[in-house]
Amino acid sequence: MPHLVKGVVARSKGAPVSVETIEVPDPGPGEVLVDVKACGVCHTDLHFREGAISDEFPFLLGHEAAGIIEEVGEGVDNVSPGDFVILNWRAVCGECRSCKRGRPWYCFDTHNATQKMTVEETPLTAALGIGAFAEKTLVAAGQATKVNSQAKPEVAGLVGCGVMAGLGAAINTGQVTRGDSVAVFGCGGVGDAAIAGSNLAGAHTIIAVDIDERKLEMAKEFGATHTVDSSKEDPIEAIRGITGGNGADVVIDAVGIPSTYEQSFFARDLAGTVVLVGVPNPEMKIELPLQEVFGRGGSLKSSWYGDCLPSRDFPMLIDLHLQGRLNLEKFVSETISLNDVEEAFHAMERGEVLRSVVIL
Repeated sequence: MPHLVKGVVARSKGAPVSVETIEVPDPGPGEVLVDVKACGVCHTDLHFREGAISDEFPFLLGHEAAGIIEEVGEGVDNVSPGDFVILNWRAVCGECRSCKRGRPWYCFDTHNATQKMTVEETPLTAALGIGAFAEKTLVAAGQATKVNSQAKPEVAGLVGCGVMAGLGAAINTGQVTRGDSVAVFGCGGVGDAAIAGSNLAGAHTIIAVDIDERKLEMAKEFGATHTVDSSKEDPIEAIRGITGGNGADVVIDAVGIPSTYEQSFFARDLAGTVVLVGVPNPEMKIELPLQEVFGRGGSLKSSWYGDCLPSRDFPMLIDLHLQGRLNLEKFVSETISLNDVEEAFHAMERGEVLRSVVIL
C-alpha cells in the first residue's frame, strides 16, 4: 500500500519551499523504495525551485542522498532490502548507442522510476528523478548503488552529486595525473571536490581561484597548494606566475559563467585541457578567438556528472573515504532537518556553507 511521508515541495517558481505530506507508491517492476537517511542541499535543488531547469511544478526536491533499500519491485536484482545505497541521477540503460560503444558514463537514455509520487493527488516532479528531501522516495533500481554500510549517511550521500561531479571532473574528464598542474575556478563543494580529486591523482601544483577568502582558506584543507583571490588580482597572470609562465595543465571551471570560462581558457598551458563542470544558464554565451582555439591545441571538455559510472565509482570513493584517503566529513558544514531546507538555500547563496545535509 502507498506510504505517506514528509517531503520538501517547491510549488511555484521562486516561492519558499514547504514540508508537506506526500504519497509514495510501492515499487513496481524495476523500481525500489528507499528509506532516506540523509540528503545534501545542492545548488541544483535551488535551480529547480527558481524554475531555472524546468517549469514542471510542483517539484519534490533533493537528490544528493543515501539510504536503505526498503522494498524492491519485480525484476530487481542489483540491490536487496536492507542494502545501504547512494542514489544517483544517471542510471545507465545499457542499450543506447553510447552504452553499446562501451561508454556508459555518457548514457543518452538514463532511467527514472515510472510511477509518480504525489501531493494531494497531484503528481510531483522528482528533482533529477530522485526527490530525496523526503522520508522515503521511489527510484529506478539502477539509481541505487550499494556501498559499504560503515560510511555515515550524511557523508555518503554527497558522493551522489557534488563530490562525484568535482572528483570526476578532475580524474575522469580532465584525466589529471602525477606531476600535473591544476587550477580550479570556484571553491564551493564541486570545486573543492575537484581539488581533492586532483590531490588524489598526484597533481603537484593545485591552484584554487575564488573571490571569497573564506573559501580559499577552506580549499587548502582539500589539497590546494596555492590560492588566488580573483577579486584582487588577474587570475590568468597569477596562474601563469605560479606555473613558470606557462599556465596549468588542466583548468577546471566549477563556476560556469562566461568570464570564468574565458579565464580558464587563457590560464591553461599549450596543449592543456579546460573542463567545464559548473552549470551555465541557457542564456549564457562564450566568444573566443578561433585562432587561439586552434593555436593553443589541447582539449575543451564538458564534464557530465564527473563522467562517472556509479556502479564503479561510488563504492571506490566510499572505500577511499573509509581508508582515510578521502575526507568526506570536511564537506559537511552542518546537519539540519527537513524544516530547515529553505534557510539552507539562503546560507548557500550567502556562501556560508559547503554543504548543509538533511538528516532523516
